[in-house]
Amino acid sequence: MARKPSKPRTKPCPVCEGTGEVSRTVRVGRKRRTVGQQTGLCLNCLGACEIPADD
Repeated sequence: MARKPSKPRTKPCPVCEGTGEVSRTVRVGRKRRTVGQQTGLCLNCLGACEIPADD
């Protein structure tokens, strides 16, 4: 009987905590004062919310 190929093991991304997005502080002006935060795609998992378990 043929074996089923196993699904690759994954774990939640520690950077975005499984949301796929991260927040970064936005700074403006010469004094670099903080005006807020902007969300963007997590570069660790590229928005997939999980990474390979062997990393």
